[in-house]
Amino acid sequence: MNTAATIPIESFSIDEKLILMERLWIDLSSNPIQISSPEWHGDALAKRLVAATNNPTSFVEWEEAKNRLRERLK
Repeated sequence: MNTAATIPIESFSIDEKLILMERLWIDLSSNPIQISSPEWHGDALAKRLVAATNNPTSFVEWEEAKNRLRERLK
């Protein structure tokens, strides 16, 4: 079905477009088995795993990261 030509998204407000995007994402992610990741995703994840394994001290807990950011913004 080609509904792109019948949905006037160019006339939507930014808020409406964001709501539409969110609803599309919810629908798409409700059945992730139907969506295949591109090969480069696996490559990127493998590189990040190696980087995290080789330098585990570069990561902090989420609460600590938020505290650091709050301190910077004061």
